[in-house]
Amino acid sequence: MSDVFRNNARASLLAHLTERGSFAGELSASALSTATASVAFALSANATENTTHARLAERARTWLAAHQNDDGGWGDTMDSPSNISTTTLCWSALGFGDADGDVIHRAEAWLTAACGDLSPTSLARTIRARYGKDHTFSTPILLTCAIGGRLGDDGWGLVPALPFELAATPHAWFKALNMRVVSYALPALIAVGQARHFHRPSWNPLRALTRKRTLRILERIQPSSGGFLEAAPLTSFVSMSLLSMGMHDHTVVKRGLGFLVDTARDDGSWPIDTNLDVWTTTLAVNALGESAGDATRKWLGEQQYRAIHPYTHAAPGGWAWTDLPGGVPDADDTAGALLALRKLDPDAGDAASCGITWLLGLQNRDGGIPTFCRGWGKLPFDQSCPDITAHAIRAWRAWSDEVPDLRRRIDNATKRAVRYLEKSQRGDGAWVPLWFGNQAEPNEENPLYGTTRVLLAHDILPAHVRDRATSWLVNAQHDDGGFGAAPGVSPTIEETALATEALSMQAEPFAARIERATAWLAAATADGTRFPASPIGLYFAKLWYSERLYPIIFTVSALERVQCPT
Repeated sequence: MSDVFRNNARASLLAHLTERGSFAGELSASALSTATASVAFALSANATENTTHARLAERARTWLAAHQNDDGGWGDTMDSPSNISTTTLCWSALGFGDADGDVIHRAEAWLTAACGDLSPTSLARTIRARYGKDHTFSTPILLTCAIGGRLGDDGWGLVPALPFELAATPHAWFKALNMRVVSYALPALIAVGQARHFHRPSWNPLRALTRKRTLRILERIQPSSGGFLEAAPLTSFVSMSLLSMGMHDHTVVKRGLGFLVDTARDDGSWPIDTNLDVWTTTLAVNALGESAGDATRKWLGEQQYRAIHPYTHAAPGGWAWTDLPGGVPDADDTAGALLALRKLDPDAGDAASCGITWLLGLQNRDGGIPTFCRGWGKLPFDQSCPDITAHAIRAWRAWSDEVPDLRRRIDNATKRAVRYLEKSQRGDGAWVPLWFGNQAEPNEENPLYGTTRVLLAHDILPAHVRDRATSWLVNAQHDDGGFGAAPGVSPTIEETALATEALSMQAEPFAARIERATAWLAAATADGTRFPASPIGLYFAKLWYSERLYPIIFTVSALERVQCPT
């Protein structure tokens, strides 16, 4: 590895360091986000003759038409294959304007091939099948189709009824009653559920009785930015639901549309989320070490939640992925922040103690760590994740000597977490993450991401577990030195860098493989001067994204580890 390559890569990353101390990336444009925002603005413009909203809706439709895939469908990013969810939403959005007939015809041809025919029942069945028992995302998609008239005269009958009356239940009852709904899903539960009930009333008298109360809850949990989870799709679904009920003057609608106005890009598109600045900053710090400086230490410390979260009721101590008000604390970002603070501020014992306590409280009965909330493993929000579990182990151990009051809890939690990692390891030695995938992998999974993240905690893993994982990783390397998400999957900068870092933890036996991988990275990045991003993120509900800082951060992290393996 040349010094030129390493220095260029570090310089590329430091170029994204802002004055406030964060590392600011950029999420890819999302056809799905753009389609949902377009529908919300179209409904608002039709109801209020708002010219700004009409212009934004039209710009979004123009962007969608210009970024249709050659096969007639749309994927989540401009580099993604067509999928049923995004194509259906784009088709619905384009129905609100005067789209080119060929664009519509090609979209309908794609949908017909995907569904067997374009009847409302076939379309609804195909969308529901993609998400199985989880209605968190399939129902809002069908709602959008019904609003746009894409499900025929009785379209609302194909939209599942959601029990929005549950939102009126005290939060503490959710767990006691084993309800399969969490606070993160409340905005869609309330707004989409109410819209469906409005257009096709059900027999349930509780829905009429709790309508006003749940709307007040929706207004109370809306962040000051107006954006639920800082996500354009969720905010758009909530806004269009209320707009379809004639509630264009409602506070939630005004704030939601204001958020969408503020986050619209100049080209007419929207990203899947506003930013991942806390996540990218912790990744960058852990790649660079102390190079980030005092501003980063101060900024990162300020992002820790010091009170019960008003939206999710999460305990104090965690970090979210973003510094914006729509973020909510989660385990991966909290672990990353704890590791970053250990490098930036070894004396931040109080913050660390609070963060570690928060992480310890999330541990599931199976020993694994979920993303947002301890639960029953029924939904993505509460399922244990191997990569996040390993991340938490590393964070606990990094601070263990500095928080003696928590040492026993950390030791016990670590033992349970390691047992979970043993049990969750696949037969071939790999681990599959929950939130990251690969479009080219047959199951859209990314075992390389999961396996490399677990291997960063290699020194705590039993030898036979570590050796099986390392063997799988070695077998995933291509002859040219690159790595993809799995053996036989085309290599990317992100995945090759992740694999290089993991192998460097055990550098001695793999020196030749590491050298080949770094040579591949040097060639792919023009010696650290260009970093094209690939879709590697699999957001909740199977939404793809790419982040421009991922290839840079992962490459720097790998090169620093090669330079200093311990």
